[in-house]
Amino acid sequence: MNTKIKSILMIGQSNMAGRGEFDDVPEIINPNCFMMRNGLWQPMREPINPDRSIWGFYHSGRGLAASFADECAKHFNEKIGLIPCAEGNTCISQWMPGEILFDNAVNNAKLAKRSSEIIGIIWHQGENDATSETDATAYKERFIKMISALREELGNSEIPVIVGEPGRFLINHISGRYKYIDTIIHTLKELPKNISYCGFANSEGLTDRGDGLHFNSASYRILGKRYFDEFKKLYSGSRL
Repeated sequence: MNTKIKSILMIGQSNMAGRGEFDDVPEIINPNCFMMRNGLWQPMREPINPDRSIWGFYHSGRGLAASFADECAKHFNEKIGLIPCAEGNTCISQWMPGEILFDNAVNNAKLAKRSSEIIGIIWHQGENDATSETDATAYKERFIKMISALREELGNSEIPVIVGEPGRFLINHISGRYKYIDTIIHTLKELPKNISYCGFANSEGLTDRGDGLHFNSASYRILGKRYFDEFKKLYSGSRL
C-alpha cells in the first residue's frame, strides 16, 4: 500500500459538516482514515467537521464523510484523509472565489497537499439557496464558476467532485421556507452533464433527524456510501 495519504476536500453547509446524534449509530474506526487538524493528520473521529459546538440541538456530530472515507480506504486499500471545510447555514454565494469560505478551503487544501495527494472534492449544499427563486435559478452558474476556480487553485482540472442531493423531506417542509428545493435538486442532479468528472449522490429513501432539514445518523451513513459509489466510478483504482 502506498504510504502517502490520499485526501478529500469536504465543502458545503451543515449536512456536509454533519448534525447526526452520536448515540444513534456506532462509531466508525478505521486505522487508515484520517482528518486534518491545523495542517496535520489525526486519526478520524467524529465530529470530523466541528463547525458548531457538540452541545445543543444543532450540533456538530455524525456525518456522511466517515462512511465515505471508510469505504474509500477499504476499497482502494489506501490511507484516506479528510480536509473538513464545511460551514453550516451558508449559501453558495459565500463559497464563490474571493469569499472567505472559498479562500479557507483553498488554504487548507494547500496545507494538505504538503503531506497528501488531493484526489477528490465532496460537496453538500443547497438548502439555503432553496429559499430564494433568484438564488435557486443562479445555482448552476455559480456552482460551475466556483468548482472551476477551485480546481484551478488545486492545479487539477480533472479532480473528481461529488455533489449530494438535499433531503427530499425538504419538499414538504412544514415551514414552507424551502419552496425552491425542487429547482436545487434538479440542478444538482444535472451537474454531471455540465461538469466533467462530476457525480451525483441521491438521497432517495433517507430520513431527517426530526427537524425536516438535517439527515439522521443512519441516513448519513448510507449517504456517505452513495458518495463513495459515485466516486469510485470516476476514480478507478489505477488512477489512485
